[in-house]
Amino acid sequence: MKFSPLDAAHRSLDAKMVPFGGWDMPLNYPSGTLAEHTACRTNAVMFDVSHLGTVRVEGPNAFSLLQKSLTNNLSKISVGRAQYTHLLDENDASVLDDIIVWWVDDDVFDVMPNASNTDRVVSAIGGVDTTSTRAVIAVQGPHARAKVSTFCTEAADVPRFAVRRVQVCGVQCVVAGTGYTGEDGIEIAVPVEHAERVWSALLDAGVQPAGLGARDTLRLEAALPLHGHELGEGITPLQAGLEWVVAWDKEFRGRAPLAAEKDRGVSRHLVGISIDGRRPARDGSAVLSASGEVVGAVSSGNFSPTLGHCVALAFVSPSIVVGDAVSLDVRGILLPGVVVKTPFVAKKK
Repeated sequence: MKFSPLDAAHRSLDAKMVPFGGWDMPLNYPSGTLAEHTACRTNAVMFDVSHLGTVRVEGPNAFSLLQKSLTNNLSKISVGRAQYTHLLDENDASVLDDIIVWWVDDDVFDVMPNASNTDRVVSAIGGVDTTSTRAVIAVQGPHARAKVSTFCTEAADVPRFAVRRVQVCGVQCVVAGTGYTGEDGIEIAVPVEHAERVWSALLDAGVQPAGLGARDTLRLEAALPLHGHELGEGITPLQAGLEWVVAWDKEFRGRAPLAAEKDRGVSRHLVGISIDGRRPARDGSAVLSASGEVVGAVSSGNFSPTLGHCVALAFVSPSIVVGDAVSLDVRGILLPGVVVKTPFVAKKK
């Protein structure tokens, strides 16, 4: 089990700690997941996301290495920008990991894999695992930047999907305008020995801590994919509705099998389902058509605190489209639902 550099800070706040991706992380604090979720939608919260990996890829060949390995086109951005991209399996184009790349300096990239996938990413693209050298704090919500600006205006001013080296609380950090909630905000990578200093400054600025529970309900409302659910083994970017992250005008790992799937058409696609009531359809619940035929399965489902009812993401037959009535089998009980456009809760600009 690995522990965050902020582990003591979480325990001092009476956080409920749970294992996640090989790390002991806060699920929620005494206020509870619902309150933390609402605070992010209406005010500002901070998440410890130090469990996410950081792989430093640098040197004169760094750009070309990433360009030929990952699906998106790094030429579309430049130094000081971030990009969402995928690393695919060479044989079936499954998404081995979905990644944010921070282009920090001319020949310096921080590749940010999911918690349990860091070793896999290093094996595929090389680089140095620097996860243990830093903590990462995500500050999210409509008032996130205003609260950060009370002690560091330079960090608060980092634009969306920009990356900057910034002195935060007298410490050099890397700050990116990224997040995983559908709200505006920033993520601060701070050296481990100074992590609690920055965390305390955010607490003093009135930013509420939030745990993995709220992070998951927030990302689900925003219809953001979670590896192991909407992405992973047997799931391609095309099935997940993420072809926009594929640059067909260049070579990349897994391009041939992905192109073959594009030519023949996907066998399933990801949709959003709105469900009345508070009983969620969890991962694996069967999705049935109006005629009672099993047409797919839920990949993520939960109660939406913002909407006041349940929502789900599901992989279903391409014949199932927005507006269709479906049912979800939850332990033999059929919950009525309807396929809707996503995100369930609109992303904030």
